[in-house]
Amino acid sequence: MSGRRSGRPTLEQVAARAGVGRGTVSRVINGSPRVSERTRTAVARAVAELGYVPDQAARALAGSRTDAIALVIPEAEARLFAEPYFLDLIRGAGAALAEADRQLLLTLVRSGRERQRFERYLAAQCVDGVLLASVHGDDPLPDRVRALGVPVVMNGRRTEAESVPYVDSDNVGAGRTAVAHLVGRGRSRIATVTGPLDMYVARARLGGYRAGLAEAGLAPDEALVAVGDFTEEGGRRAMRLLLDRRPDLDAVFAASDVMAAGARAALREAGRRVPEDVALVGVDDSPVARLMDPPLTSVRQPIEEMGRTMARMLLQDVAGAPGEHRRQVLPTELVVRESG
Repeated sequence: MSGRRSGRPTLEQVAARAGVGRGTVSRVINGSPRVSERTRTAVARAVAELGYVPDQAARALAGSRTDAIALVIPEAEARLFAEPYFLDLIRGAGAALAEADRQLLLTLVRSGRERQRFERYLAAQCVDGVLLASVHGDDPLPDRVRALGVPVVMNGRRTEAESVPYVDSDNVGAGRTAVAHLVGRGRSRIATVTGPLDMYVARARLGGYRAGLAEAGLAPDEALVAVGDFTEEGGRRAMRLLLDRRPDLDAVFAASDVMAAGARAALREAGRRVPEDVALVGVDDSPVARLMDPPLTSVRQPIEEMGRTMARMLLQDVAGAPGEHRRQVLPTELVVRESG
C-alpha cells in the first residue's frame, strides 16, 4: 500500500496527466521562468482536472514564491477604463505592492470560462495572493480562491456576513449623509439611482438612502428608486425613468459619480436645471465630479487608501502573519460643490 494520504492527487499523477516529468511540474508550480507556455498550460490543465493542491508548507520550506499579486476585476475593459474608481484602486494597491517589491498583475475575469482559466492559473501557484474588486453577490471566485489555499482580500463584500477578508468604505453612511445634506437644502422629493442590487455596495447605499429619509421624517416612495449599473448610460436611463414616474422630484442621490453624470445629461435633456430645479449628489468624489457642469457634490470614499490597505493586509497573509483586523471599513465624507 502507498503511504500517501488516500484520495489526494500527487505530483507524480499531475506529471503523468500532463505528459511531463515530475521536475517540470515542480518548476511550473514554483513559478520558474524556464518553462514554455505550452508546458505551463498542460500542467495547469492537469492540476485543475485532478484537483491537485500543492503543499504550501513544502513550498515555503523551499523558499519559493512568485513575488506576484493578482488584482482581479470581473468587469469588461470598457468599464475598467471608463471609471476612475478602478484606476484609483489600482494606483493605491500598486503603490503598496511596489513598496514591498511585489509585482501587480491586473486580470479581467468576464465569464465563467475565464474564471475557470484563472482558477487553473492559481492552482499552479503562479501568484502569491489575490486582490478581488467589484465582486457580485453570486460570484463563487472568492471562495474558490480560498479553497485553492491562496491568500485573498476583497474590495468590498458580498453580504453583511462576509467570511472572506475585505476592505470596504462606509456605504450606508454615504447614502445617509447624501440624503441629510439634500434635506438640509430644503429638498423633500429625493430620488435615488442605485447600483446593481446583486452587489452589496449598491444595497448598502440604498439602505443608507432609506435610513436618511426615515431620519428626516420623509415617507419612502419606491417610484423614487431606479436601478442603475454604475455606468453613465445606466444613470441616464434610470434618470429618464424617474422623471417619467415622478416629474415633481427635486433631488437625486446617484450611487456613483459616473451615474450622476448620466443623470445630469438626462436632466438637461428634460430641461431641468441643476441645482435650481433638481439638486444632485454622487459618490466617489472622482475627477468626474470636479469636471461636471456644475461641479458635483459627492460623498468621498478613500479609494486609493482602500487599495493600499487591501495590499498591505494581503501581504501580511502571504507572509504567514495575518493582522488582527481582517475586515476594515474606512470612513466617507461629503464634499460640497455647486450641484446641490
